[in-house]
Amino acid sequence: MSLVSEFLGQLSLNVAGNEPTFPTVVPAVDFDPDKDAARIETAIKTKGVDEQTIIDVLTKRTYAQRREIAFAYERRAKKDMISALKGALSGSLETVILGLMKSTAQYDASEIRGSIKGLGTDEDTLIEILCSRSNTELKEIKNVYKELFKKDLEKDVAGDTSGNFAKLLLALVQTQRAEPSAVVDYEKIDQDARALYDAGVRIKGTDVATWISIMSERSVPHLQKVFQRYKSYSPYDMQESVMKEVKGDLQRSFLVLASADLYMSAQSKGAKEKMVTRIIVSRCEVDLKKICSEFKAQYGQSLHKTVLEHTKGDYQKVLLGLLGQEE
Repeated sequence: MSLVSEFLGQLSLNVAGNEPTFPTVVPAVDFDPDKDAARIETAIKTKGVDEQTIIDVLTKRTYAQRREIAFAYERRAKKDMISALKGALSGSLETVILGLMKSTAQYDASEIRGSIKGLGTDEDTLIEILCSRSNTELKEIKNVYKELFKKDLEKDVAGDTSGNFAKLLLALVQTQRAEPSAVVDYEKIDQDARALYDAGVRIKGTDVATWISIMSERSVPHLQKVFQRYKSYSPYDMQESVMKEVKGDLQRSFLVLASADLYMSAQSKGAKEKMVTRIIVSRCEVDLKKICSEFKAQYGQSLHKTVLEHTKGDYQKVLLGLLGQEE
């Protein structure tokens, strides 16, 4: 699924901030949690499990509605719906469905926790989430992280990463990013573009601290203009400059912040599937519709078609359910 993987990592940041949302999953009209709970109960009890019904119900309800279904299910069946779903499902379908039973912030917080717990760190997950969420989203993730795991996100990130990569992630977690403004400050845009050039391509070595402060503290619309202006100083665009100046995790992080393709490097099928799952589940109530239209504009092929070509079975059905109708 390299096509999807190369592209999706860059998109969330572009649509983060105070813009209107573009969800593919919206509240179901004529919603009846008791009826839905009964359908789920029957589907779980069916010999061999009726996965299609579970997919049909849960991908067409918002998180708030799914919670109501879970409460209704518990009243009916006298047991926890999440545990029942865990017992009935397996593999990629189970991963997606259990993800849908969390709020967006709970899901992101759990993914971050999973990426730093235990042996080794899953840097790709940290980069993708921390470099592409807005201030508001990051503040909520920090609160939920504390609530769920009784731990401080900043301390966990600091304890699990090092060097300039750690400095960048901590700068993002501290949510110092300016909010978008209606006033365009051309002088500041020019200063920032010049500073990025002076701190990188123009000198031997790289003044990473300057790059970190500009990329983590300016609003997204301001940064997009800075990167445009940057081309008038540098023989390379921002993405090319990042590729030349820094390597490894820091490079991949700056590429997301500079809206480049993050997942060119995610070669293993497992990594790609995990990322596609994460983006579709975490953004379906936020901006997945916009991600779909940008994907189509870039590749001339819809994300629906790409999912059809690269996935199969119930995993494919649940992803298509969350993507909604192709426009």
